[in-house]
Amino acid sequence: MDDHAAAAHFAAQAGALLRKIRTEGGGKQGDRESNELLLRLLAHARPDDAILSEESADDPIRLQHDRVWIVDPLDGTREYGEPPRADWAVHVALAVKGTPVAGAVALPAAGLVLHTGEPPILAPAVPGPIRLAVSRTRPPACVDQLVRRLDAALVPMGSAGAKAMAVVRGDVDVYAHSGGQYEWDSCAPVAVAAAAGLHTSRLDGSPLRYNQPNPYLPDLLICRPELTDAVLDALRDE
Repeated sequence: MDDHAAAAHFAAQAGALLRKIRTEGGGKQGDRESNELLLRLLAHARPDDAILSEESADDPIRLQHDRVWIVDPLDGTREYGEPPRADWAVHVALAVKGTPVAGAVALPAAGLVLHTGEPPILAPAVPGPIRLAVSRTRPPACVDQLVRRLDAALVPMGSAGAKAMAVVRGDVDVYAHSGGQYEWDSCAPVAVAAAAGLHTSRLDGSPLRYNQPNPYLPDLLICRPELTDAVLDALRDE
């Protein structure tokens, strides 16, 4: 299978495992077991590629590879541990020379896998205030600025993947984040969002680059294309 299909298949397999563990009351095992499964699948299907995973020690050999799979075996561990919440995800992406080229975000509780092999069709714009996805527990500083300048309406939810896919699915218009993220938090969501025709960048509009020596990638913007200029203007320092 090609890289797009592989990303979708791996994310779906991990999602199915996580649903099973959750149903059986073993939610605390989710991160570890999902990571072990993804590592096995990748080692078998793509043995020559490197891997960067949130749940594994970072091996600097990845910096010598052009092809690196960047995964978050369970994005939204807090929400996963609070059944029946659905705002948690599995991220599987392939970055080639620092650019996401294939990716999948599984939303297992919703029975969905959104991926670059069959890019989602962007929903039509919705009249009314700009809807802004925001963390339900740790709203970033940039949110206040966007609310003030754009009169945006906040839509709280967990998981970076769930928030990014909410933009893809048309449930919100903008997902902006500042501080506290790593490459595995955004690589797969960015791949899927870009394939769907959304704007993806750093908060200053610069490109998102992956497989860097330090995987800390603190800020992110995913938004509807027609809102890009307004959102970037609103994010600029006063």
